[in-house]
Amino acid sequence: MGFYGLLAFLCAFILAGLGATYYMEHNGHWVTGMNNQIAWGMPHVFAVFLIVAASGALNVASIGTVFGKKMYQPLGRLSSLVALALLAGGLVVLLLDLGRPDRLIVAMTKYNFKSIFAWNIILYTGFFAITGIYIWMMMDRSMKKFYRPAGIAAFIWRLILTTGTGSIFGFLVARQGYDAAIMAPMFIIMSFSFGLAFFILVTMATYKWTDRPLGDAILYRLKNLLGVFVAAVMYFVLAYHLTNLYATEHHGVEAFILTGDSIHTKLFWIGQILLGGIAPLVILYSNLGKSRTWIAISSLLVIIGGMAQMYVIIIGGQAYPLQMFPGMEVVSSTFSDAAAYHAYTPSLPEILLGLGGVAITIFMIVFGCKVLNFLPASLADEAVDPHSAATDK
Repeated sequence: MGFYGLLAFLCAFILAGLGATYYMEHNGHWVTGMNNQIAWGMPHVFAVFLIVAASGALNVASIGTVFGKKMYQPLGRLSSLVALALLAGGLVVLLLDLGRPDRLIVAMTKYNFKSIFAWNIILYTGFFAITGIYIWMMMDRSMKKFYRPAGIAAFIWRLILTTGTGSIFGFLVARQGYDAAIMAPMFIIMSFSFGLAFFILVTMATYKWTDRPLGDAILYRLKNLLGVFVAAVMYFVLAYHLTNLYATEHHGVEAFILTGDSIHTKLFWIGQILLGGIAPLVILYSNLGKSRTWIAISSLLVIIGGMAQMYVIIIGGQAYPLQMFPGMEVVSSTFSDAAAYHAYTPSLPEILLGLGGVAITIFMIVFGCKVLNFLPASLADEAVDPHSAATDK
């Protein structure tokens, strides 16, 4: 598929997402799978995943700039572009799913600093500004002396941004599935994993389509780093559920997620743990990890597992009803306020809106790589690491 053909293909998904938005806004959200209990639906799963991955995608640039790893420095510009594209795609989905996108003007001009949502508006706009300046410092040789300070600022800001995103759920005491301080650091390590997986796929695809050399040295470093991040995500998930099991008030939601008969339990064990955790680790740290095809498959599995994890956190956290008095019998009403489980089935418009955001992300990356010098001419082993040995992978 040529450049213009790829853009046309992506535009079709973008238009479908806009059409879905118009359909939902014109008819009302009753045409979606959302209801009074599930107010954040599938578009939020896509949006939060893309926003979290944006922070992690910038990690490659940070390793080269902040930690002085010269092998990663040639990828700094592409890493920054992918980060900006992911954040833009996620925010577009989030904005179009709010019901009244025009009210964003109010949110941007009148801040309630007691609201974590208001903090995140500052964090998102700041990320665009700082990462844009970071790219400028990388591309303008006359600004080279500001390259590392800009990289350090971007590194710190992206950690704060992901902390803010995770804190949205950590501060929500109204849901037993949220309300945990570990949410903030868990979202940070999730961003490292999701963002790097997406970045690996983008790097492999762009270098294949542009017929540029991509050596094993840098690719194997990236895939080994991905394995570390995947293992770290699983550790934080384990810590999160173990600490929840210790507290009586969370026993109900833990049973609902871990041993229930809903879609959330299946997504947790099959999607998040098996496909998104165990399978990538087996691939990356076995002989399969020496194959580029399997590296791409493992990265794709991490993304699939990440989407499943976001679904379990966002949808599953709302599906389990609030327990005002843990361990006590709850008096219910016909409004289904004490139901054991709030069902939710994503509608086609919701899915199309989410895919439209992904298409916007890929469109920005493809267009950016075409018109500006974001891709290094070569990532061959001798170009990125002249002293690398064939066995040091």
